[in-house]
Amino acid sequence: MTTILVTGGTGTLGRLVTQRLRADGQEVRVLSRRTRPYAVDLRTGGAGLDAALAGVETVVHCASTPRGGDEQAARNLIAAARRAGVGHLVYISIVGVDRVPLGYYRSKLAVERLVEESGLGWTVLRATQFHDLVVTLLQGLAKPPVLVVPAGVPDQPVEVAEVAERLAGLALGAPAGRVPDMAGPEVRTFDSLARAYLRATGRRRPVVRVPLAGKTYRAFRAGGHLAPELAVGKVTFEEYLERRFGKGPVQSPA
Repeated sequence: MTTILVTGGTGTLGRLVTQRLRADGQEVRVLSRRTRPYAVDLRTGGAGLDAALAGVETVVHCASTPRGGDEQAARNLIAAARRAGVGHLVYISIVGVDRVPLGYYRSKLAVERLVEESGLGWTVLRATQFHDLVVTLLQGLAKPPVLVVPAGVPDQPVEVAEVAERLAGLALGAPAGRVPDMAGPEVRTFDSLARAYLRATGRRRPVVRVPLAGKTYRAFRAGGHLAPELAVGKVTFEEYLERRFGKGPVQSPA
């Protein structure tokens, strides 16, 4: 049995990774800012981090926030992992962090480089956006009477449980470096995802496509965040919506 530490282990992905590893019989420690006995803020580190890593063989690093601090958190985690003699650091990143000049993506790419240069055995998996994230974005966009989406932007959402399964499998294996990306089963226009969301939730809104400006928008329009050749996910956005909102089958647009 391997002792594994999952950072961000109470989050959308980390919680499922933890469940999957425990179901496999592994000893899993959950590290988050508020969950005892391993309540640690990675951005500040401290003695609690060393205690959390004592005897740990593998770390799955899921903790992340677009509000900033990921790079410092990674530095603290890597330094403590070295002190503890951790043999394998697994990191979840995002498809397109090297192609889309979004601030959060740049931070994720910087963390990838820290992991690669850590001196530890490492594995990095990039995934496309989770279905959950797309719905969170659409919930905010649907608040006004008109749902406005960026024109010409595609997306390829993936089921978070499938990513968790893949990440857990990587954690149980040997360090593998950068592994093939993981993407959802369909490349979709964002307006088609918006309409599917409205149908699933029984809401009525006109969907309006609005062109934007800037390098980040152009990169998204060009599909820098997609991996159509690696569409290994099985669960479609409509299947996710049906499970989450329970209003019967949601039909995919023809």
